[in-house]
Amino acid sequence: MMLIKNGRVIDPMSRKNEVCNILIDEDIIAKIGSNIDDGGVDEIIDAGGKIVSPGLIDVHVHLRDPGLTYKEDFLTGSKAAARGGFTTVVCMANTNPPVDNVAIMEYVLNEAKKVKINVLQTAAVTVGLSGTKLTDMKTLEGMGAVGFTDDGFAITDSRVVFEAMEMAKKLDVPISLHEEDPAFIVNPGINEGKISKKLSIQGAHHVAEDIMVARDCIMALETGAKVNIQHVSSSAAVDIIKYAKSKGTDVFAEASPHHFTLTEKDVLKYRSNAKMNPPLRTEEDRMKIIQGLKDGTIDIIATDHAPHSEEEKNFNFLKAPSGIIGLETALALGITILVKNNYLTLSELLEKMTINPAKLYNLSSGRIYEGAKADLTIFDPEEKWIIDNFCSKSKNSPFIGWELQGKVKYTICRGKIVYKN
Repeated sequence: MMLIKNGRVIDPMSRKNEVCNILIDEDIIAKIGSNIDDGGVDEIIDAGGKIVSPGLIDVHVHLRDPGLTYKEDFLTGSKAAARGGFTTVVCMANTNPPVDNVAIMEYVLNEAKKVKINVLQTAAVTVGLSGTKLTDMKTLEGMGAVGFTDDGFAITDSRVVFEAMEMAKKLDVPISLHEEDPAFIVNPGINEGKISKKLSIQGAHHVAEDIMVARDCIMALETGAKVNIQHVSSSAAVDIIKYAKSKGTDVFAEASPHHFTLTEKDVLKYRSNAKMNPPLRTEEDRMKIIQGLKDGTIDIIATDHAPHSEEEKNFNFLKAPSGIIGLETALALGITILVKNNYLTLSELLEKMTINPAKLYNLSSGRIYEGAKADLTIFDPEEKWIIDNFCSKSKNSPFIGWELQGKVKYTICRGKIVYKN
Protein backbone atom coordinates (compact mmCIF):
# COMPACT_ATOMS: atom_id res chain seq x y z
CA MET A 1 0.00 0.00 0.00
CA MET A 2 0.99 3.63 -0.57
CA LEU A 3 0.02 6.67 1.51
CA ILE A 4 0.13 10.20 0.12
CA LYS A 5 0.16 12.63 3.06
CA ASN A 6 -0.48 16.34 3.51
CA GLY A 7 -1.13 17.19 -0.15
CA ARG A 8 -3.75 19.67 -1.32
CA VAL A 9 -6.16 17.45 -3.22
CA ILE A 10 -7.85 19.21 -6.13
CA ASP A 11 -10.54 17.19 -7.90
CA PRO A 12 -12.36 19.35 -10.46
CA MET A 13 -15.26 16.92 -10.79
CA SER A 14 -16.28 16.97 -7.11
CA ARG A 15 -14.88 20.48 -6.49
CA LYS A 16 -12.78 19.06 -3.66
CA ASN A 17 -9.92 21.43 -2.81
CA GLU A 18 -8.49 20.61 0.60
CA VAL A 19 -5.45 19.21 2.36
CA CYS A 20 -5.94 15.51 3.07
CA ASN A 21 -4.36 12.07 2.73
CA ILE A 22 -4.90 9.36 0.12
CA LEU A 23 -4.39 5.65 0.76
CA ILE A 24 -3.71 3.48 -2.29
CA ASP A 25 -4.20 -0.28 -2.12
CA GLU A 26 -2.71 -1.94 -5.21
CA ASP A 27 -4.23 0.09 -8.09
CA ILE A 28 -7.23 1.55 -6.26
CA ILE A 29 -7.78 4.64 -4.10
CA ALA A 30 -8.87 2.89 -0.91
CA LYS A 31 -9.43 5.87 1.38
CA ILE A 32 -9.37 9.66 1.40
CA GLY A 33 -9.31 11.54 4.69
CA SER A 34 -7.42 13.66 7.18
CA ASN A 35 -6.49 10.85 9.55
CA ILE A 36 -5.40 7.63 7.91
CA ASP A 37 -3.40 5.04 9.83
CA ASP A 38 -0.07 4.31 8.12
CA GLY A 39 0.10 0.80 9.55
CA GLY A 40 0.87 -1.73 6.82
CA VAL A 41 1.83 1.00 4.37
CA ASP A 42 4.81 0.13 2.17
CA GLU A 43 5.55 3.64 0.90
CA ILE A 44 4.74 7.11 2.19
CA ILE A 45 4.88 10.21 0.00
CA ASP A 46 4.89 13.52 1.86
CA ALA A 47 3.09 15.87 -0.52
CA GLY A 48 3.15 18.84 1.85
CA GLY A 49 3.00 22.09 -0.10
CA LYS A 50 2.14 20.18 -3.29
CA ILE A 51 -1.02 19.65 -5.33
CA VAL A 52 -2.46 16.18 -5.76
CA SER A 53 -4.68 16.05 -8.84
CA PRO A 54 -6.21 13.36 -11.00
CA GLY A 55 -3.67 12.02 -13.47
CA LEU A 56 -3.56 14.35 -16.47
CA ILE A 57 -5.16 13.18 -19.72
CA ASP A 58 -3.96 14.25 -23.17
CA VAL A 59 -6.42 13.48 -25.96
CA HIS A 60 -4.09 14.45 -28.81
CA VAL A 61 -0.65 12.88 -29.14
CA HIS A 62 1.49 11.36 -31.87
CA LEU A 63 3.77 8.54 -30.67
CA ARG A 64 4.86 7.79 -34.26
CA ASP A 65 4.55 4.00 -34.07
CA PRO A 66 4.30 2.28 -36.49
CA GLY A 67 6.62 3.56 -39.17
CA LEU A 68 8.23 6.69 -37.74
CA THR A 69 9.88 5.45 -34.57
CA TYR A 70 13.07 7.42 -35.19
CA LYS A 71 10.98 10.40 -33.99
CA GLU A 72 9.20 8.73 -31.04
CA ASP A 73 7.88 5.35 -29.89
CA PHE A 74 5.57 4.01 -27.22
CA LEU A 75 8.35 3.73 -24.64
CA THR A 76 9.87 7.18 -25.06
CA GLY A 77 6.51 8.84 -25.60
CA SER A 78 5.07 7.27 -22.47
CA LYS A 79 8.11 8.37 -20.45
CA ALA A 80 7.66 11.93 -21.74
CA ALA A 81 3.99 11.77 -20.81
CA ALA A 82 4.74 10.53 -17.29
CA ARG A 83 7.30 13.28 -16.78
CA GLY A 84 4.65 15.81 -17.78
CA GLY A 85 2.15 14.38 -15.29
CA PHE A 86 0.04 12.48 -17.83
CA THR A 87 -1.29 9.07 -16.88
CA THR A 88 -3.44 8.70 -20.01
CA VAL A 89 -2.78 9.69 -23.61
CA VAL A 90 -4.88 9.20 -26.74
CA CYS A 91 -2.84 8.48 -29.88
CA MET A 92 -3.77 9.76 -33.29
CA ALA A 93 -4.16 7.42 -36.25
CA ASN A 94 -1.89 9.11 -38.82
CA THR A 95 0.99 6.69 -38.45
CA ASN A 96 2.77 4.99 -41.35
CA PRO A 97 0.84 2.89 -42.24
CA PRO A 98 -2.20 4.51 -40.63
CA VAL A 99 -4.40 2.81 -38.07
CA ASP A 100 -7.15 2.06 -40.54
CA ASN A 101 -7.37 -1.74 -40.42
CA VAL A 102 -7.50 -4.69 -38.03
CA ALA A 103 -3.82 -5.64 -38.31
CA ILE A 104 -2.44 -2.20 -37.45
CA MET A 105 -4.96 -1.77 -34.66
CA GLU A 106 -3.86 -5.10 -33.14
CA TYR A 107 -0.23 -3.99 -33.37
CA VAL A 108 -0.68 -0.64 -31.62
CA LEU A 109 -2.91 -2.09 -28.90
CA ASN A 110 -0.28 -4.73 -28.14
CA GLU A 111 2.49 -2.13 -28.02
CA ALA A 112 0.41 0.03 -25.69
CA LYS A 113 0.23 -2.82 -23.17
CA LYS A 114 4.02 -2.74 -22.77
CA VAL A 115 4.25 0.73 -21.20
CA LYS A 116 3.50 2.00 -17.71
CA ILE A 117 0.81 4.58 -18.47
CA ASN A 118 -2.59 4.26 -20.16
CA VAL A 119 -2.09 4.58 -23.93
CA LEU A 120 -5.39 4.64 -25.83
CA GLN A 121 -5.74 4.52 -29.59
CA THR A 122 -7.98 6.18 -32.15
CA ALA A 123 -8.60 4.74 -35.58
CA ALA A 124 -8.70 6.56 -38.89
CA VAL A 125 -12.00 7.86 -40.21
CA THR A 126 -11.08 7.07 -43.80
CA VAL A 127 -9.01 4.35 -45.43
CA GLY A 128 -5.46 5.54 -45.98
CA LEU A 129 -6.42 8.94 -44.53
CA SER A 130 -7.64 9.64 -48.05
CA GLY A 131 -10.81 11.44 -47.03
CA THR A 132 -12.92 9.33 -49.38
CA LYS A 133 -13.86 5.85 -48.09
CA LEU A 134 -14.84 5.18 -44.48
CA THR A 135 -12.94 2.57 -42.52
CA ASP A 136 -14.76 -0.35 -40.90
CA MET A 137 -15.55 1.82 -37.91
CA LYS A 138 -17.72 -0.75 -36.16
CA THR A 139 -15.01 -3.43 -36.21
CA LEU A 140 -12.25 -1.04 -35.15
CA GLU A 141 -14.33 0.31 -32.29
CA GLY A 142 -15.08 -3.24 -31.20
CA MET A 143 -11.35 -3.93 -31.05
CA GLY A 144 -10.72 -0.99 -28.76
CA ALA A 145 -10.56 2.21 -30.80
CA VAL A 146 -11.75 4.95 -28.43
CA GLY A 147 -12.67 7.31 -31.25
CA PHE A 148 -11.95 8.24 -34.85
CA THR A 149 -9.83 10.90 -36.51
CA ASP A 150 -7.89 11.63 -39.69
CA ASP A 151 -5.83 14.18 -37.73
CA GLY A 152 -3.14 15.71 -39.85
CA PHE A 153 -5.54 15.76 -42.79
CA ALA A 154 -8.79 17.63 -43.29
CA ILE A 155 -11.69 15.62 -44.70
CA THR A 156 -13.00 17.92 -47.42
CA ASP A 157 -15.83 15.67 -48.62
CA SER A 158 -18.80 16.79 -46.52
CA ARG A 159 -20.82 13.66 -47.26
CA VAL A 160 -18.01 11.47 -45.92
CA VAL A 161 -17.83 13.52 -42.71
CA PHE A 162 -21.61 13.37 -42.30
CA GLU A 163 -21.68 9.59 -42.68
CA ALA A 164 -18.74 9.24 -40.28
CA MET A 165 -20.57 11.35 -37.70
CA GLU A 166 -23.67 9.19 -38.06
CA MET A 167 -21.65 6.04 -37.45
CA ALA A 168 -19.73 7.58 -34.54
CA LYS A 169 -23.09 8.51 -32.99
CA LYS A 170 -24.29 4.89 -33.30
CA LEU A 171 -21.07 3.62 -31.71
CA ASP A 172 -21.18 6.30 -28.98
CA VAL A 173 -17.60 7.44 -29.59
CA PRO A 174 -16.24 10.87 -30.54
CA ILE A 175 -14.99 11.93 -33.92
CA SER A 176 -12.09 14.42 -33.82
CA LEU A 177 -11.53 16.70 -36.77
CA HIS A 178 -8.53 18.56 -38.17
CA GLU A 179 -10.07 21.74 -39.54
CA GLU A 180 -7.95 23.16 -42.39
CA ASP A 181 -9.37 23.40 -45.88
CA PRO A 182 -6.37 23.00 -48.24
CA ALA A 183 -8.04 25.32 -50.75
CA PHE A 184 -7.04 28.23 -48.52
CA ILE A 185 -3.48 27.05 -47.77
CA VAL A 186 -0.49 27.74 -49.98
CA ASN A 187 2.20 26.81 -47.45
CA PRO A 188 1.08 25.08 -44.24
CA GLY A 189 2.46 25.93 -40.82
CA ILE A 190 2.56 29.72 -41.05
CA ASN A 191 -0.35 32.14 -40.74
CA GLU A 192 -1.25 34.15 -43.81
CA GLY A 193 -0.60 37.61 -42.40
CA LYS A 194 2.00 40.21 -41.53
CA ILE A 195 4.80 37.78 -40.70
CA SER A 196 4.28 35.61 -43.76
CA LYS A 197 4.42 38.74 -45.90
CA LYS A 198 7.58 39.86 -44.14
CA LEU A 199 9.15 36.51 -44.97
CA SER A 200 7.71 36.57 -48.52
CA ILE A 201 5.83 33.34 -47.83
CA GLN A 202 2.20 32.64 -48.62
CA GLY A 203 0.69 30.79 -45.69
CA ALA A 204 -2.47 29.26 -44.25
CA HIS A 205 -5.41 31.67 -44.10
CA HIS A 206 -7.63 31.56 -41.02
CA VAL A 207 -10.59 31.07 -43.37
CA ALA A 208 -9.26 27.55 -43.97
CA GLU A 209 -10.08 26.74 -40.36
CA ASP A 210 -13.20 28.83 -39.96
CA ILE A 211 -15.24 27.39 -42.81
CA MET A 212 -14.55 23.79 -41.82
CA VAL A 213 -15.37 24.44 -38.17
CA ALA A 214 -18.66 26.02 -39.27
CA ARG A 215 -19.48 23.09 -41.57
CA ASP A 216 -18.73 20.47 -38.94
CA CYS A 217 -20.62 22.26 -36.18
CA ILE A 218 -23.69 22.32 -38.44
CA MET A 219 -23.34 18.59 -39.13
CA ALA A 220 -22.80 17.90 -35.43
CA LEU A 221 -26.11 19.62 -34.72
CA GLU A 222 -27.86 17.56 -37.39
CA THR A 223 -26.39 14.15 -36.48
CA GLY A 224 -26.15 14.53 -32.71
CA ALA A 225 -22.62 13.14 -32.85
CA LYS A 226 -19.98 13.94 -30.25
CA VAL A 227 -17.52 16.04 -32.25
CA ASN A 228 -14.15 17.30 -31.11
CA ILE A 229 -12.75 20.35 -32.90
CA GLN A 230 -9.00 19.86 -32.70
CA HIS A 231 -6.31 22.45 -31.90
CA VAL A 232 -8.38 25.62 -32.31
CA SER A 233 -6.25 28.55 -33.46
CA SER A 234 -8.61 31.13 -34.94
CA SER A 235 -10.69 33.75 -33.12
CA ALA A 236 -13.58 33.28 -35.55
CA ALA A 237 -13.51 29.52 -34.92
CA VAL A 238 -13.96 30.19 -31.19
CA ASP A 239 -17.05 32.29 -31.95
CA ILE A 240 -18.48 29.60 -34.22
CA ILE A 241 -17.97 26.90 -31.59
CA LYS A 242 -19.57 29.07 -28.93
CA TYR A 243 -22.62 29.57 -31.14
CA ALA A 244 -22.84 25.84 -31.90
CA LYS A 245 -22.77 25.03 -28.19
CA SER A 246 -25.56 27.52 -27.57
CA LYS A 247 -27.67 25.45 -29.96
CA GLY A 248 -27.14 22.29 -27.95
CA THR A 249 -24.56 20.51 -30.07
CA ASP A 250 -22.36 17.85 -28.44
CA VAL A 251 -19.24 19.71 -29.57
CA PHE A 252 -15.99 19.73 -27.65
CA ALA A 253 -13.03 21.94 -28.53
CA GLU A 254 -9.37 21.68 -27.65
CA ALA A 255 -6.58 24.26 -27.51
CA SER A 256 -2.89 23.49 -27.51
CA PRO A 257 -0.45 25.26 -25.17
CA HIS A 258 1.47 26.75 -28.08
CA HIS A 259 -1.67 28.45 -29.37
CA PHE A 260 -2.41 30.15 -26.05
CA THR A 261 1.26 31.05 -25.50
CA LEU A 262 2.80 32.07 -28.85
CA THR A 263 1.84 34.13 -31.90
CA GLU A 264 2.91 34.35 -35.52
CA LYS A 265 5.66 36.78 -34.46
CA ASP A 266 7.44 33.92 -32.73
CA VAL A 267 8.14 32.36 -36.12
CA LEU A 268 10.81 35.04 -36.58
CA LYS A 269 12.66 33.82 -33.47
CA TYR A 270 11.99 30.08 -33.38
CA ARG A 271 11.69 29.44 -37.11
CA SER A 272 10.64 25.84 -37.85
CA ASN A 273 10.15 25.10 -34.14
CA ALA A 274 7.25 27.55 -34.36
CA LYS A 275 5.81 25.83 -37.42
CA MET A 276 2.68 23.80 -36.78
CA ASN A 277 -0.73 23.02 -38.28
CA PRO A 278 -2.87 25.01 -37.78
CA PRO A 279 -0.32 27.81 -37.48
CA LEU A 280 0.36 30.30 -34.76
CA ARG A 281 -1.82 33.29 -35.49
CA THR A 282 -2.19 36.84 -34.15
CA GLU A 283 -2.26 38.19 -30.62
CA GLU A 284 -6.00 38.74 -31.10
CA ASP A 285 -6.41 35.06 -31.90
CA ARG A 286 -4.30 34.03 -28.90
CA MET A 287 -6.37 36.14 -26.52
CA LYS A 288 -9.61 34.85 -28.02
CA ILE A 289 -8.45 31.29 -27.33
CA ILE A 290 -7.72 32.29 -23.73
CA GLN A 291 -11.19 33.84 -23.50
CA GLY A 292 -12.63 30.61 -24.88
CA LEU A 293 -10.82 28.66 -22.20
CA LYS A 294 -12.15 31.06 -19.56
CA ASP A 295 -15.80 30.94 -20.59
CA GLY A 296 -15.89 27.21 -21.33
CA THR A 297 -16.16 27.41 -25.11
CA ILE A 298 -12.87 25.50 -25.25
CA ASP A 299 -13.19 22.46 -22.99
CA ILE A 300 -9.81 20.78 -23.27
CA ILE A 301 -6.10 21.55 -23.27
CA ALA A 302 -4.35 19.02 -25.50
CA THR A 303 -0.71 19.09 -26.53
CA ASP A 304 -0.75 17.82 -30.13
CA HIS A 305 2.62 16.30 -29.16
CA ALA A 306 4.26 15.98 -32.60
CA PRO A 307 7.89 14.79 -32.48
CA HIS A 308 10.27 15.36 -35.40
CA SER A 309 13.99 14.76 -35.71
CA GLU A 310 16.48 17.59 -35.42
CA GLU A 311 17.58 16.96 -39.00
CA GLU A 312 14.02 17.37 -40.29
CA LYS A 313 13.43 20.57 -38.37
CA ASN A 314 16.76 21.98 -39.59
CA PHE A 315 15.53 22.06 -43.18
CA ASN A 316 14.54 25.48 -44.47
CA PHE A 317 11.18 26.66 -43.18
CA LEU A 318 9.09 25.61 -46.15
CA LYS A 319 10.50 22.07 -46.22
CA ALA A 320 10.54 21.45 -42.46
CA PRO A 321 7.61 19.39 -41.10
CA SER A 322 4.99 21.04 -38.92
CA GLY A 323 4.59 20.25 -35.24
CA ILE A 324 6.29 20.49 -31.84
CA ILE A 325 6.56 18.27 -28.79
CA GLY A 326 4.44 19.24 -25.81
CA LEU A 327 3.89 16.52 -23.21
CA GLU A 328 6.65 17.65 -20.85
CA THR A 329 5.80 21.36 -20.88
CA ALA A 330 1.98 21.50 -21.02
CA LEU A 331 1.17 21.69 -17.32
CA ALA A 332 3.87 24.28 -16.62
CA LEU A 333 2.76 26.42 -19.56
CA GLY A 334 -0.81 26.24 -18.30
CA ILE A 335 0.26 27.38 -14.85
CA THR A 336 2.68 30.04 -16.11
CA ILE A 337 0.52 31.55 -18.86
CA LEU A 338 -3.04 30.93 -17.66
CA VAL A 339 -3.04 30.59 -13.87
CA LYS A 340 -0.33 33.08 -12.95
CA ASN A 341 -1.94 35.68 -15.21
CA ASN A 342 -5.33 35.05 -13.55
CA TYR A 343 -7.06 33.80 -16.68
CA LEU A 344 -7.91 30.45 -15.02
CA THR A 345 -7.83 29.15 -11.49
CA LEU A 346 -5.71 26.08 -10.87
CA SER A 347 -8.87 24.00 -10.54
CA GLU A 348 -10.17 25.32 -13.88
CA LEU A 349 -6.86 24.48 -15.56
CA LEU A 350 -6.98 20.95 -14.18
CA GLU A 351 -10.59 20.57 -15.30
CA LYS A 352 -9.39 21.06 -18.88
CA MET A 353 -6.58 18.53 -18.41
CA THR A 354 -8.44 15.81 -16.48
CA ILE A 355 -12.22 15.45 -16.27
CA ASN A 356 -13.14 17.18 -19.54
CA PRO A 357 -10.79 15.00 -21.63
CA ALA A 358 -12.22 11.98 -19.78
CA LYS A 359 -15.76 13.07 -20.68
CA LEU A 360 -14.85 13.39 -24.36
CA TYR A 361 -13.63 9.79 -24.55
CA ASN A 362 -16.13 8.30 -22.08
CA LEU A 363 -13.37 7.42 -19.61
CA SER A 364 -13.86 6.64 -15.93
CA SER A 365 -10.57 8.39 -15.08
CA GLY A 366 -9.90 12.08 -14.44
CA ARG A 367 -11.40 11.97 -10.94
CA ILE A 368 -10.33 11.34 -7.35
CA TYR A 369 -12.71 9.30 -5.20
CA GLU A 370 -12.63 6.16 -3.06
CA GLY A 371 -12.76 3.17 -5.37
CA ALA A 372 -11.26 4.99 -8.35
CA LYS A 373 -8.19 3.79 -10.20
CA ALA A 374 -5.13 5.32 -8.58
CA ASP A 375 -4.03 7.61 -11.43
CA LEU A 376 -2.64 10.74 -9.76
CA THR A 377 -0.29 13.63 -10.41
CA ILE A 378 1.61 15.41 -7.63
CA PHE A 379 3.13 18.75 -8.57
CA ASP A 380 4.54 21.91 -7.04
CA PRO A 381 2.68 24.87 -8.59
CA GLU A 382 5.30 27.34 -7.34
CA GLU A 383 8.55 25.63 -8.34
CA LYS A 384 10.37 27.31 -11.22
CA TRP A 385 12.53 25.38 -13.68
CA ILE A 386 14.37 25.85 -16.94
CA ILE A 387 13.43 23.69 -19.92
CA ASP A 388 16.69 22.14 -21.06
CA ASN A 389 16.13 18.40 -21.65
CA PHE A 390 13.42 15.94 -22.59
CA CYS A 391 12.47 12.29 -22.15
CA SER A 392 11.04 12.41 -25.67
CA LYS A 393 13.27 11.18 -28.49
CA SER A 394 12.78 14.53 -30.19
CA LYS A 395 13.67 18.04 -29.08
CA ASN A 396 11.57 20.16 -31.44
CA SER A 397 10.29 22.74 -28.96
CA PRO A 398 10.33 26.53 -29.04
CA PHE A 399 10.31 26.52 -25.23
CA ILE A 400 13.89 25.32 -24.70
CA GLY A 401 15.55 27.78 -22.33
CA TRP A 402 12.26 29.16 -21.01
CA GLU A 403 11.74 29.46 -17.27
CA LEU A 404 8.34 28.05 -16.35
CA GLN A 405 6.49 27.62 -13.09
CA GLY A 406 4.93 24.35 -11.97
CA LYS A 407 6.95 21.15 -11.65
CA VAL A 408 5.70 17.57 -11.62
CA LYS A 409 7.13 15.67 -8.66
CA TYR A 410 5.36 12.30 -8.94
CA THR A 411 3.17 10.64 -11.54
CA ILE A 412 1.28 7.61 -10.27
CA CYS A 413 -0.51 5.32 -12.72
CA ARG A 414 -2.53 2.31 -11.66
CA GLY A 415 -1.10 2.68 -8.15
CA LYS A 416 2.55 2.61 -9.25
CA ILE A 417 5.04 5.48 -9.38
CA VAL A 418 5.88 5.90 -13.06
CA TYR A 419 7.79 9.18 -12.67
CA LYS A 420 9.58 10.73 -9.73
CA ASN A 421 11.46 14.02 -9.71
